[in-house]
Amino acid sequence: MKIFTTIACSALAVAFASCGSSPKKTEDPDRITVACYYFPNYHTHDRRNDSLKGDGWAEWELVKKARPCFDGQQQPKVPAWGYTDEKDPAEMARKIDAAADNGVDVFIFDWYYYDDGPFLNRALDEGFLKAPNTEKLKFALMWANHDWLDIHPYTKGDEQKILYPGRVTPETFDKIGDLIIKEYFTKPNYWTVDGKPYFSVYDVQKFVENFGSVEAARAAMDKLREKAVAAGLPGVHWNLVTWGNPVLPGEKAAENTPELLKKLGFDSGTSYVWIHHTPLPDLQTDYIRAMDDYFAFWDKARAEYGVPYYPNVTMGWDPSPRYVEQTPEGIKNYLVTYTIGNNTPENFREALQRTKDRLLADPNGPRILNINSWNEWTEGSYIEPDSIHGTGYLEAIKAVFGQAAPTAAE
Repeated sequence: MKIFTTIACSALAVAFASCGSSPKKTEDPDRITVACYYFPNYHTHDRRNDSLKGDGWAEWELVKKARPCFDGQQQPKVPAWGYTDEKDPAEMARKIDAAADNGVDVFIFDWYYYDDGPFLNRALDEGFLKAPNTEKLKFALMWANHDWLDIHPYTKGDEQKILYPGRVTPETFDKIGDLIIKEYFTKPNYWTVDGKPYFSVYDVQKFVENFGSVEAARAAMDKLREKAVAAGLPGVHWNLVTWGNPVLPGEKAAENTPELLKKLGFDSGTSYVWIHHTPLPDLQTDYIRAMDDYFAFWDKARAEYGVPYYPNVTMGWDPSPRYVEQTPEGIKNYLVTYTIGNNTPENFREALQRTKDRLLADPNGPRILNINSWNEWTEGSYIEPDSIHGTGYLEAIKAVFGQAAPTAAE
């Protein structure tokens, strides 16, 4: 994207940025924005998947093949809408309607971009953005900058081969910045926080490695803010996904998250899934226990982070469809965790209500939460309708928040 460099344009942009993020809102100050993560590996003909897995492969293939591996485990998960192709605008339109009509305001797309280009981008670029009702829902990006491993599926003892390294060059990040401003941040339904486009980073350590030091990483963040201002935006709202317990093989959690938040200048912190912060001691750890453990972490994050923390509500956790050896021990060997059980729509609703109450109890706190996930089917954390609970998880969101998603113009 061409960045404006004339004195007049730069002065105007800087003045706009410094005078406040956006016009003062007249909406209810206690209205909570409900964002939902979206994992875009459920469409055919991604060039990387086709090359590795065969023509037309999508992660639905793992969902279909899943089987129970212990008493009481509900597998396979069966989508009520069928094994849809999310890059189809008509299919995405149904998702948008269901989300917006049941209280979801934002899809946060897990967004992948490596040194050799994008990955899993067709759900957003061809499905969501070309859906006839795309303006009904806001969207944002969470740069999933982790190593992509050959674990779909994974067999115990196999080499954990890195297919696409999460670390990119500074030159690649420059390209990423230009791309996201031009193609996403300037869309009328891109989600903003205090008027600034929200951009989230999954792995802070990989992010720092891109540039060689914390200071260089901070400079890159500031440069993206400057590019956004030059493009007529108020800046960038930088968000960090924080986590402690590794989930993917090879992951290593940061040991100094509060310090990194401060030194890098992130505007907020959040989480992707409860199990990043809570152990699962039992083969099927009870949902309420997992929620209580996560809430204890939330208290710690609010006390230590020094920036607003946006809480997460997780629907469930069962990654066994991604593991070839579907046995109880196989699950633990694959993703270092067991599963969450008793994650009924009723218990999910309780988690939503408790999260809402905690947010509203802080008059000066944020009014944002996120949900894991719209469609993490192979991780057992999804709110799309299934054959067991139907639309129960969507109805839980609507019951707690009772709000229609604002249009892009609002």
